[in-house]
Amino acid sequence: MTAEAKPLSELRVLVPRGGTWGNLVATALREQGAHTVIAPLVDFAPTSEEERLIEVLKLLESGHYDWMTATSATVVDVLAHHNAVIHPNTRVAAVGEATIQAFSDAGYQVSRTPSDENHTTAGLLEVWPEIDTGEVLRVLTLRSDVAKPVLTSGLIDRGHDVTQVVAFRTIGVPASAHIREDVESGRINALLVASARIGREVAAQFPKLPPETIVACVGPHTHMEAVAAGLRHSPSHQNSAAKRALIETVESAIDQSDMLD
Repeated sequence: MTAEAKPLSELRVLVPRGGTWGNLVATALREQGAHTVIAPLVDFAPTSEEERLIEVLKLLESGHYDWMTATSATVVDVLAHHNAVIHPNTRVAAVGEATIQAFSDAGYQVSRTPSDENHTTAGLLEVWPEIDTGEVLRVLTLRSDVAKPVLTSGLIDRGHDVTQVVAFRTIGVPASAHIREDVESGRINALLVASARIGREVAAQFPKLPPETIVACVGPHTHMEAVAAGLRHSPSHQNSAAKRALIETVESAIDQSDMLD
């Protein structure tokens, strides 16, 4: 397929998250012809459980836990921020392509992941034989302030000793003056909205979008929350081929579980 024939060849897309997530998404978009600009509009910050987090990270390094779970690539950033490491005897169970890739890039082996047919937190519980042997396992679950504790509930229901810590929360990051200028002028002519939190940032930071700018919200919940936050875009793009191709490309590269902040 030539560059001219690719479905996203006329788009310069703002990718609103960095790290492993941003790189995976940007690569997929470029393969479809898009020019990408990675400009994180969200980042992670400590929560009220920071002291408890430091305590459990020390236990993690000591090998206290049999397993740890993660459903966000940001967990790897949290480990790096605290200079924490996972003991070699502690195995990792993870959900989400970006999450799995982030652990791999950091040098950690992921021992359990969901199947391709059901790549969700509930799906992980279905293909995790060690949790159904009758042995009580010590499991550390690190998650964001917006993630639903599906894994925690499933493990507790099976009788395991689960330590759950809200390890980070998501905060907005102001775009640079250069990025704002490119968006407002239309030089960046497509915005990717991959979560409700990002939708709120896009609505607040770019209140006057050019009519030709495509705003692609991944998932109905994200779209609903973004509109509620005041995000507006041209109705003419609702069923455009470019917008559909943009969303489909992102969904092919990133699991739904990776869309949460």
